[in-house]
Amino acid sequence: MEDNRRWLLVAAVAPILWGSTYFVTRTFLPPGALWGGTLRALPAGLLLLVLVRRVPRGSWWWKAVVLGVLNVGGFFALVYQAAQLLPSSIASTVMATAPIALALLAWVLLGERPSGWRLAGASVGVGGVALLLLGGPGRVDGTGVVVSVAAMASSSLGFVLGKKWNTEVGVLPSTAWQLLVGGVLLLPVAFLVEGPPPRLDPVALTATVWLTVVATALAYVAWFAALDHLRGDVIGLVGLLNPVAGVLLGVLVGAEAIGSRQVIGLTLVLIGIAGPLLIGRRRTTATGRSARPHP
Repeated sequence: MEDNRRWLLVAAVAPILWGSTYFVTRTFLPPGALWGGTLRALPAGLLLLVLVRRVPRGSWWWKAVVLGVLNVGGFFALVYQAAQLLPSSIASTVMATAPIALALLAWVLLGERPSGWRLAGASVGVGGVALLLLGGPGRVDGTGVVVSVAAMASSSLGFVLGKKWNTEVGVLPSTAWQLLVGGVLLLPVAFLVEGPPPRLDPVALTATVWLTVVATALAYVAWFAALDHLRGDVIGLVGLLNPVAGVLLGVLVGAEAIGSRQVIGLTLVLIGIAGPLLIGRRRTTATGRSARPHP
């Protein structure tokens, strides 16, 4: 139980840091979804590669490409574009529909039958997401919502495949390779579509360093390390912290407006996270007690 608590805390690092992506992108970085993703992924992959000093072998050449597209190249382009089209609170909450997708994919691909309580919690969280999305102030861009959903689906599949494959080589090498592959794939596309890389003033450069080192390299390592120790439906619930972090950062730092429906939505999201985890903990404790021999 103590081990699970530790890995739950490790898993929580990633969605909290990812929640900062939307606000930082909209506030401090110049437009350019493809260059934004490239400048975030490529340096992060190189940094981790320097640490692990291993190159892919055998089937990991194509597995790194698949994960690099799903979790990095395609995903970053989509999430950066969503950040340009939607307010940070809305973009981050659309991504919070991932727990159900992740749990179902883990069931199909890994044989991890999802807990009914955790699916119920995820559904409550999605209800909170719906309140946040439909009740938030400002105009909701339909294209932005579609892009966000596509990003969610891509990363959910990539996370499950990463959980399945990472045991072959380890978390650090796998994370380094997929970040590097994703950045390399984005680089020529960014040049063709958006032209030369944007000039970054000191503020934008600082924001890029934050996204690269903290919200990418550190967050992805923490997430995949936790995936090795937690079930897909459990870690999917932890991922609901993403919209909580995104909304709170937008409100507290960016002075974004928040209505009563968003407050209710946030409350439902937190209930969706905490409820199933507490129930699971109590059931595990009760099972452990009943299994002890009586004096």
